[in-house]
Amino acid sequence: MRSRQPGAYRWIKTDCGRAKYDQLAARTGPWAPLRLAWFVAIAALRDWRLEQPPEPGDMP
Repeated sequence: MRSRQPGAYRWIKTDCGRAKYDQLAARTGPWAPLRLAWFVAIAALRDWRLEQPPEPGDMP
C-alpha cells in the first residue's frame, strides 16, 4: 500500500525541496498559502531540468 504524495512532488524533485514543501504546507495563517505557492513556483523552475527521482516502492 502506497502513501499518497502531494501533486507538487511532480515538480519539486529534490529531497530538500520536498522537505521544505512539507514544512510550508503545515503552516497556518493568512500568508501561508501565498508563501507555499511562491515556493512551488520557484522550486519548479529550479528543478525542471532534473530527472524525476524513483518512487520508494520502485527500488529493487
